[in-house]
Amino acid sequence: MLLLAQPATATGTAGALSAGGSQTCALTSGGGVKCWGFGQLGNGTTSDSSTPVAVSGLSSGMAAVSAGDHHTCALTSGGGVKCWGDNGYGQLGNGTTIDSSTPVDVSGLSSGVAAVSTGSYGHACAVTSGGAVKCWGYNVYGELGDGTTTDRSTPVDVIGLSSGVAAIGVGGEHTCALMSGGAVKCWGYNYYGQLGDGTTTDSSTPVDVSGLSGVAAIDVGGYFACALTSGAGVKCWGDNGYGQLGDGTTIESPTPVDVSGLAGGVSAISAGTNYSSDGSDHACALTSAGAVKCWGLNDVGELGDGTTTDSSTPVFVNGTGAGPAALISSPASGGVYPLGQAVSTSFSCSEGDCGSSVSSCDDSTGTSTQSGGSGHLDTSTPGGHRYTVTATSSAGMSGSATMTYTVKAPEPANDDFADRITLSGWSGTRSGDTNVGATMETGQAETVRFRGGHGLVQLDGTHLGRRVHHHRRQ
Repeated sequence: MLLLAQPATATGTAGALSAGGSQTCALTSGGGVKCWGFGQLGNGTTSDSSTPVAVSGLSSGMAAVSAGDHHTCALTSGGGVKCWGDNGYGQLGNGTTIDSSTPVDVSGLSSGVAAVSTGSYGHACAVTSGGAVKCWGYNVYGELGDGTTTDRSTPVDVIGLSSGVAAIGVGGEHTCALMSGGAVKCWGYNYYGQLGDGTTTDSSTPVDVSGLSGVAAIDVGGYFACALTSGAGVKCWGDNGYGQLGDGTTIESPTPVDVSGLAGGVSAISAGTNYSSDGSDHACALTSAGAVKCWGLNDVGELGDGTTTDSSTPVFVNGTGAGPAALISSPASGGVYPLGQAVSTSFSCSEGDCGSSVSSCDDSTGTSTQSGGSGHLDTSTPGGHRYTVTATSSAGMSGSATMTYTVKAPEPANDDFADRITLSGWSGTRSGDTNVGATMETGQAETVRFRGGHGLVQLDGTHLGRRVHHHRRQ
């Protein structure tokens, strides 16, 4: 597997930190390598260690390290490759199948290498400074890409990839290359469609991944692979038994599918494997906002969301997700409603980690919490009110949105009062409880007494044929 331009990486990645199937290795600030875990640590022994031990002969001058299942390779600052550990399939690349507890030189790769990647079963590949790919080790499904299914204890050229390769990713029993033009090619085992060419036929030479162009980075898991597009979206293909394609299903796909909710805003990806015989996997993405989302297998909590439940769509790793944002879709803030009127509400968690709940309540009157995305305003009490929606993330963070509204009491009935009206530019007939039918001259001001539950005075303009309504003074 491969993750570009990240200081801390996962299994198989060539970088400053790499976690393998049973060991973890890191570059020191002085360019050395230290490893810990199961006894493939490169220190001249086969003893396990729960603390870092120095890899023999690699105290300085190292540029990257890549840990596979039971073997590890390091890239020197001079462009050479050294490997150590299990060598049953020739994955150390030194022309033998003898295990080595200390680093050995990979034949023919003492210089001129730009990147190295180790697989989760028993092979490794390197990209040369000229953009060519060479692979060695296990090859029963053609994962070395040399047109055969014969294991190789020294590097062989991948057919058709003598130049133009920008990055390499090594998975369980298949390999993928990112071309400098943004296309992706894969080869090897294809039972789950992990070569991405629309078939489930193994291939011992590279085939094009369907529909991919403008790819910025790739990463290869156990039996699936993912690509980071130039638009910062994520697409995956292959095995999907645990939802590791992230498309909301557990149906394998021989062509790339979009990872749900990650159409943009992603800066890096990493595909992992648990090294089990069924190749079950998970993947993670780093967003441009600094959050981490993961999906797929979660039997031991590898998704980091506080559960051990598999997820076929990305979930936030606890403590990394942005706080959720709540949204009140309707009604608009500032509304005025009669006492007792039924007013429905619509609300949601609009962005961020929306993993736990979204609910609403009327703060002023203590209305019980409503959930499910809809509710109602409490119009049982006159006056001003605040209606608040709160969204809670899976990590316990919360965000809220508030709108205000007013409940208006009804007008008092049978209220006697006086008001003054002035006619301007016309004459007409006034109506009221005194002097009914009297004529008002132009500009004349009269005091009119009237009675009415809604407080309206109506003047019928007999000369102009028009009607005017004058609201009472409160």
